[in-house]
Amino acid sequence: MMVIRRFEEEAARNYAKGKVGGFLHLYIGQEAIAVAAAEVLEDRDYIFQTYRDHGIALARGMAADVAMAELFGKDTGCSRGFGGSMHLFDVERGFLGGWAIVGGHLALAAGTAFKSKYAGEDRVTMCFFGEGSTNIGGFHEAMSLAGLWKLPVVFVCENNQYAMGTPLERTSPLKDLSIKAKGYGMPGDRFEGHDVAVVQERLAKAVDRARSGGGPTFVEIQTYRFRGHSMSDPAKYRSRTELEQRKQQDPIVVVRERLMGLGIDENTLDDIDIEIDEETDAAVRFADESAPALEDVMMRTVLAPEDGA
Repeated sequence: MMVIRRFEEEAARNYAKGKVGGFLHLYIGQEAIAVAAAEVLEDRDYIFQTYRDHGIALARGMAADVAMAELFGKDTGCSRGFGGSMHLFDVERGFLGGWAIVGGHLALAAGTAFKSKYAGEDRVTMCFFGEGSTNIGGFHEAMSLAGLWKLPVVFVCENNQYAMGTPLERTSPLKDLSIKAKGYGMPGDRFEGHDVAVVQERLAKAVDRARSGGGPTFVEIQTYRFRGHSMSDPAKYRSRTELEQRKQQDPIVVVRERLMGLGIDENTLDDIDIEIDEETDAAVRFADESAPALEDVMMRTVLAPEDGA
């Protein structure tokens, strides 16, 4: 969780320096979800995420230097510098993308789950999305087919309370989004996402259900992003009091206190923090020193080759 937090802080700092192009959506405040999800999934499983994708990519095992290089638009990045912040991708680890189109990737997740069931593979798909996606047509289509065909997929709604700058009560007639699961013939679950142990326990049940043939689950995790929707968002639509109240449930503070309660020495945790600081600094240096995305790679991968060349 600290790897994600420090990575995001450095990403923000380097965005301000002009080293990160395009948009930048930070995962600060939601780290417990990504880490818990990575813990309950197997290496062979598939994961889809939105444009707020750094956290799950790192939790899944992507190296911090490779991820940072992608943000910097460098050839050493996971997408050779052409994806940027919103399009991290790692086929080897089953991380099939950050996706920029709101709600568009849910149908893709239903597709991989269908493929897994059709081929008799022991694979689960986990698909993350924000609460704003629950009003998108792709959400309905994916959920409907997943429920009909009992696909091995877990739909995880990271409800961070604001769709860009619009609060949930202005976009949905329901406060409890997990109720929507009933309309698609699947179980629904809803819980707070600041305690990594709780998130792990609840997600494990949904993953086990999918893997055992029990079909899909819709999980709503109530969380909160401490930064704006993106780096260009000053987040003036919420009060400082609200933000400070939410920070009292900072998932990293919660897990740190839990570890100390279990007898882990504070100095040990401080040493981990120092180690992660060094790793993050090294990731920034690696990204700085790497070659930029290469035109010939773009011509060979983005465009179809001519005459088989």
